[in-house]
Amino acid sequence: MRPILRPLPAVLLAAALPLLAIPALAEEPLPKLGPNAVPLTADHGYLAKAPAPDYWAFSPFVKPQFTTSACGVASVTAAVNGLAGLPALAEETVMSQPELLDLVASEEWKTISAEGGDGVKFSQLVDFAGQAMKARGIEGKVEVFHPAEMAAEPTPEMGAKLREILAANEASADDVALIYFNQGVVTGDWDGPHVSLIGAYDAAADRVLILEVDQEWYVPYWTPVDVALAAMLKPTSDEHGVLEGETGGIVRLIR
Repeated sequence: MRPILRPLPAVLLAAALPLLAIPALAEEPLPKLGPNAVPLTADHGYLAKAPAPDYWAFSPFVKPQFTTSACGVASVTAAVNGLAGLPALAEETVMSQPELLDLVASEEWKTISAEGGDGVKFSQLVDFAGQAMKARGIEGKVEVFHPAEMAAEPTPEMGAKLREILAANEASADDVALIYFNQGVVTGDWDGPHVSLIGAYDAAADRVLILEVDQEWYVPYWTPVDVALAAMLKPTSDEHGVLEGETGGIVRLIR
């Protein structure tokens, strides 16, 4: 949760007035995105020259997370909607996040995704992705890359494995990759765990396109593969309660 600035009570404000007369050093405002994220609005050349099948298959289904704790269900909903494709009949709707929660019928997933909920752990994301595919009638499998199981710090082997996965995922729209990562490592803003979709992999530039479900704050952005890997490996801090110590990775849904 992002902190909310509250006004000082009148008594404290009166006491603080003499201090307020002293010129204060204003904090430099942070840019919307730090140096490790380039918005798609500023750099879309790859999509003009490459097939980018995942971008075109899944980006139309990426919607804002419906609560501040629902990045996981927002990402899985976009993933299974993209795998299933646009409904054929006029009377059929595009499945929403609450509708997917009802279809899967997991009280645990509903609870952690509700406003003020704990948010999803990496292992839960893996389980829920499989349940969602089954509930939507999508035959396939879920593959997992959890780099912290290999080492606590990035290694060449880890980077090679991640790039192999990204290249395979970029080859067709028969699969989709979700990324569980520390969002602040990429954006330069808050320190917290997050889930979104990978929309493209530009191997020549060694970067990935993250299709953000956190659309109150961001649009899709590119980030270097090494930065994405570091964001997966950074453990969640203790301020996030039950998510403390969580590390991320890739959850790949394959049709």
